[in-house]
Amino acid sequence: MEFSPLSKESKSLVKKYLTKEIFQALEPESTDSGFTLEQAIRSGILNPDSSIGIYAGDAQSYKTFAAIFDPIIHEYHGISNREKHISSLEAVYLSTPDPDGEYILSTRIRIARNLQGFCFTNHIELEQRRIVERMIADALSSLKDDLKGEYHSFELLAQSAARTSKEMQFEKGDRFQDAAGINSDFPQCRGVFHTPDKHLRVWVNEEDHMRIISQDASSDLSGVFNLLCKALVVLERTLGFEKDDTYGYLTSCPTNIGTTMRAGVHIRLEKLNQNRTLLTSLTKAHGLQIRGTGGEKTQVDNAVFDISNHRRLGISEVDIIKNLHRGLLNIISTEKNL
Repeated sequence: MEFSPLSKESKSLVKKYLTKEIFQALEPESTDSGFTLEQAIRSGILNPDSSIGIYAGDAQSYKTFAAIFDPIIHEYHGISNREKHISSLEAVYLSTPDPDGEYILSTRIRIARNLQGFCFTNHIELEQRRIVERMIADALSSLKDDLKGEYHSFELLAQSAARTSKEMQFEKGDRFQDAAGINSDFPQCRGVFHTPDKHLRVWVNEEDHMRIISQDASSDLSGVFNLLCKALVVLERTLGFEKDDTYGYLTSCPTNIGTTMRAGVHIRLEKLNQNRTLLTSLTKAHGLQIRGTGGEKTQVDNAVFDISNHRRLGISEVDIIKNLHRGLLNIISTEKNL
């Protein structure tokens, strides 16, 4: 691979930081699993409009290619040096920010995890992917009481012509993930676990080995967060997760490292919808971000916003929830008084 494989139109962070010197130093390198710089930046090469443009193929990628990952991580996450990441998954008890249900339609918290000793989903071989699925399914079967549910293999569903409800499944990744290799072998070794009430879900072998989701059609941040923590305590007893002292829990996309957590709500703000500048300033003041009704890169429909935390690294899970709580109280108060 020659230097400057990225399009001149690219404005990605990998384009910004991949100097000729860094390229020449990293191009011959590979991790123990054979993951290379060319594979890491393939998505950015094929998608000039990518904002990041790089994926890790395994935990070792962050060390082997630190010369390119570190500056990207520092800029995206707003950190200036390598400090120890502090994780805090303890129960919290906060007031309900919207007790009458006038504004918040639902609360959703998700985290990602990758199993120790395995490549990430963009670089894993089919047989190893199958082992990962089996290990996770076995661990999920140990969940009890309000965490107890069923695992649905996409392969078995296809063979039996059975279907779970559409919202319980996940589709192939987008073109950015596809270029990175995340969609390889789809739908083999993919599946979804969920409780009968759908409050807890686990996606297996999506962008990461596990995407654990807790949600509720209310503004009960504490309840949704505490359910997630309760499930993690059980799962961590049997599954070891890739974790770094500095970068926290490791994921295929460097934007998700750290807590790997996105905690947010769907909230209807009819007045603030007419004053987007004010809404933006309110969210930024509390370390939050605004997305469209359907998530990233979607439009806002019927004044329903997806508001969630922006920071995932350099902040604990508990602090993320507390910041979200304070921000929502402020946003709702402003909406009422406009």
